[in-house]
Order: sequence, then C-alpha cells, then structure tokens
Amino acid sequence: MISDDKLEWRTRILTARKQRDVHARERASEALSHAVSVLASDARERGGDTLAAYVPVGSEPGDASMLDSALAAGLRVLLPVAREPGPLSWAEYRGPDSLVAAAYGLREPSGPTLPPETVADASIVLVPALAVDRSGGRLGRGAGFYDRTLDAVRPDAWLVGVVYDDDLVDALPTETHDVRMTHVLTPLSGLQRLGHDSHG
Repeated sequence: MISDDKLEWRTRILTARKQRDVHARERASEALSHAVSVLASDARERGGDTLAAYVPVGSEPGDASMLDSALAAGLRVLLPVAREPGPLSWAEYRGPDSLVAAAYGLREPSGPTLPPETVADASIVLVPALAVDRSGGRLGRGAGFYDRTLDAVRPDAWLVGVVYDDDLVDALPTETHDVRMTHVLTPLSGLQRLGHDSHG
C-alpha cells in the first residue's frame, strides 16, 4: 500500500514540475543559489568546511549555480557518483567545467572518485527530493541511493531536502528505512528546520 501511495505522489509531483514555466524555474534557481550562499557562510561560521550536494537535473529545483555559491563561500563541495549497487561515492566539484555526463542522466565531476564514507566530512548534505514533510519525511525517486548513503553522515550533520515551496507538505507515506531530513530548503521560504530531532 505504501509503495502505491509513493507512486501516486511521485507521478503527481513530477507532472506538476514539468508544467512549471521556464521563468518560474529561473527565479527558483536564483533564490536557491542565494540561499545556499547564506547556508554555506553559516556553515563556515560554525566550523564546517565541506558541503555534500548534487547537480539538479530536469525539472528539479535549482541549478549548478547553487554549487558555485558554496564554492565562493569557501566550502569544499562533494557531488555524488552513482554506481549500482550500494551507497553513493563522491567526487569534488571544482566548477561547471569539471562536470561530465554520467549514468541516469546525471552530471558528475570528472576528478577522482572518493569512497562513500567521504560524506562524513560534510556538515551539510543537500539532498534531492520530490517532496518533504514537516516531520522530515522525504520522498525520493525510488532508487534508494540516498537511503543507502545517509547512514554514513556524521551525527550533527544537517540533512537538507531541496524542494519547491508547494512540495513541502504536512505528511508523506514513509517506511522504516527512509532517512529523515533535519531541514528543508525552498526558493521562497529558504531554510527551515523540521521535526524534533537533536541535530544542530
């Protein structure tokens, strides 16, 4: 039943995302880039030096300018390298020219691949999501890459789901293996804390 519910949610959200006009997407990307710049500066002030992120593709909110904002703030930026099966590996982002086409329609850095446990270096992990609920539940695309990866993050890391504002909802169908987000980042509302966890 839960799987059917998730499929219904995914279908509805992906359909809505594809219908967004290009100007709305551009405004969302600009807002998210600014928000990540603020987030990265805050991370530096709290002693963090590494951000784990991803390159938005297709109808996902944001674009590579989010990554450039984090670099400009002085953070090391890790991006996922997706290989089946198991958790995500990582590589360092060094600017738009360092990205190459990869599996699953993604873009990845062309530099050396780092092991999955490298994600433990990050004080903040930006996580792609179709939707996030107010208790930290996250709806992904169903491949399970992040559910197999996020157990390796450090206990005080912020797990930040990145969605459009109308994809922050009251409740989502979740399962026991789903890793909860500590925060959500949206274009209009910026960073918001979720749930009642003990993360900083």
